[in-house]
Amino acid sequence: MDFNIIRAARAILNVTNLEESRRFYVNALGFVETESDDETIYLRGLEEHIHHSLVLKKSDEPSVEVISYKVYSEADLDSLDRFFNEKGFLTKWVEAGTQKALGRALRVQDISGLPIEFFATMDTVDRYLQRYDLYRGAKVQRIDHFNCAVRDVEKAYNFYIDELGFSCSEYTTADDEKIWAAWLHRKPTVHDVAFMNGVGPRLHHIGFWLSDPMSVIHTCDVLASLGYGANIERGPGRHGLSNAFFLYLRDPDGHRIELYNGDYLTSDPDFKPVKWDLDDPMRQTFWGHAAPDCWFNEASNVLDVHTGKLVTTSDPLLEKKKPTIII
Repeated sequence: MDFNIIRAARAILNVTNLEESRRFYVNALGFVETESDDETIYLRGLEEHIHHSLVLKKSDEPSVEVISYKVYSEADLDSLDRFFNEKGFLTKWVEAGTQKALGRALRVQDISGLPIEFFATMDTVDRYLQRYDLYRGAKVQRIDHFNCAVRDVEKAYNFYIDELGFSCSEYTTADDEKIWAAWLHRKPTVHDVAFMNGVGPRLHHIGFWLSDPMSVIHTCDVLASLGYGANIERGPGRHGLSNAFFLYLRDPDGHRIELYNGDYLTSDPDFKPVKWDLDDPMRQTFWGHAAPDCWFNEASNVLDVHTGKLVTTSDPLLEKKKPTIII
């Protein structure tokens, strides 16, 4: 292929109250506020050298404007534009300077209807990795991945593997060998994006990397002391899939954030994807405790990149009676 997608890089969330969101993301979780105005807050993790990895935009209703991937060069954007147009997708260019700190970007609704974006350049800022005096809350280090509920996982899997150059680290199958969930990556870790069978297209969560498991435990203490105990949805725990130590949170608008640590390297060319059976209880939570129903049934609605309207969702394609969202 003629393009090189590097990694999951940023997301834009629409929120209803910027001050409430700032208290949650900056004061409680410890994101760095790079810049803000009356309509938008730009956030990054402590080790990130680019202007932002999370944008919070004031809106009447919560939704997801776009999830973004960084590509290697400007030429990759042109190649991606040709690729999607040849496949019959309608692309949209966002010119440099239109978005804060960002060069030109290409947007498109992907094979599942998710709003995705590609960019090559963003303004750089000071990295705070060793500014330990500034660490607080969860001490979020960097963005790690997106997890999306889609109607047809195999369709998404085939497109991202065969057409976009992603690789699979782990996947879940049913008795008929149909893929029910898949973890795909470009950077050499477990995933940049995961797809799960569910009502979609919707964004299930954004994963952010923490430096160690104790940071996850410390986050729970901070959240409780600040009155955010009810925002802890699931965890702490360890996934069987990915081996990651996790904590799932809901922000003031219901967007789900995963704090994440402890996955593994996937860069070797002879790496073999790990297969999990849908009925294996350890795949979901290695320690055995179940997720709450809301974790399976609730996710963030996404917008159409061309109209700005909510994308219509539909039930997953299921050939037999099974749970709909599995991790």
